Amino acid sequence: MNRRFVNTMVRRYLRFDREHPFIFLSAILAFLGIAVGVTVLIIAMAIMNGMEKEFEKRLFVMNYPLTIYPKVRHAIRDSLVEELEDKFPDLKFSPYMQTQVLVRQNGKLRGGMMFGIDPEREKRVNEVFAKAYVKPFGRYGVIIGRPLAESLNIGIGDKVMFIFSKLQPAGLSLIPLSKRFTVDGLFRSGLNAYDESYYYTSFHTFEKILKRRPGRYDGIHVDSKHPMRDIEALRRELPDNVGIIGWWQQNGNFFAAMQMEKHALFIVLMLIILIASLNIVSSLLMTVMNRRSEVALLLSLGASRKEIRQIFFRLGLVIGIGGVLVGAFLGLGGMELLKHFDIVTLPEDVYGTSRLPVNLAPTDFVSIIIGALVITLLSSAYPAKKASQIDPLKVLRNE
Repeated sequence: MNRRFVNTMVRRYLRFDREHPFIFLSAILAFLGIAVGVTVLIIAMAIMNGMEKEFEKRLFVMNYPLTIYPKVRHAIRDSLVEELEDKFPDLKFSPYMQTQVLVRQNGKLRGGMMFGIDPEREKRVNEVFAKAYVKPFGRYGVIIGRPLAESLNIGIGDKVMFIFSKLQPAGLSLIPLSKRFTVDGLFRSGLNAYDESYYYTSFHTFEKILKRRPGRYDGIHVDSKHPMRDIEALRRELPDNVGIIGWWQQNGNFFAAMQMEKHALFIVLMLIILIASLNIVSSLLMTVMNRRSEVALLLSLGASRKEIRQIFFRLGLVIGIGGVLVGAFLGLGGMELLKHFDIVTLPEDVYGTSRLPVNLAPTDFVSIIIGALVITLLSSAYPAKKASQIDPLKVLRNE
């Protein structure tokens, strides 16, 4: 095959033809369609990845990487915590007690979960709590979410009433146990669902109000850099009456839904590139039809059918690959703009961040490029095959 001849004919067919300007216009539209499709797909996948990472980071903080829970009552004690700390010095453990409560203030009620914790241990596993814990808990002190404090119109140092699920006698009847706490700190995780329903107090206060025995816990929060690996190592060391669960298991349905949405978006947006590739097919077919006599003459002068096929196949590749490269450049450039400029702002109370998160995974970028190239190859193959099947005798006789 004469490569120089093939390349020369490709360059010739890429030029603007005044006699048939619509062919050139169709090729330009195919080029722009693929470029826009790749650009939109890159930016959309980057936003989906960014949102997933943002939610994962928020949920990771408030749900803790790993949580050890008792299968039977009072199965978790100080001895188990100390044993785990000795066997796993690279992990951080924070035992906790918990109970459901209602917050009552200014005629408003809010439901949530109160945790009794060791502040020093909790600071090591929860960075949100660590920022809010600026001074030791006072007598009946509590740390609550800032959004809850704003909705109840209270601040640090104010009193707030908590109603517990435990009952206490009052004359001839039983009423829920209630206690007034002092707000010692405010935290904000970025997710209102947690900021309005999580409350932290000390073990001493928790045990005193609910008459809980010291050293018996409702669970252990575990901080791990590699939770999916460490969960198996911890499970082997735990007794049969204690279980362990990871944050990804607690929120499995949420992330499964996000993954399904991401895959659906990838398929839908890839159809944009597929539709744009149809312009490549139509443009090449029109070029073949308008160049029938020229192709027939080339075949009669000694050009091989393989060379004719390569001419039109490469013509489609130039249009398609050019669109893919320009689309990739525009997509990456658009990502950088979204990262550094607040072009799109989000309600922080809903999404946990005001800036649009953008994070394109290398595998997604490679998938987009490969998918676009495969569509381009397939779109170029059929017109090239039709061009190589032209019968020079029939075409030249009719001419």
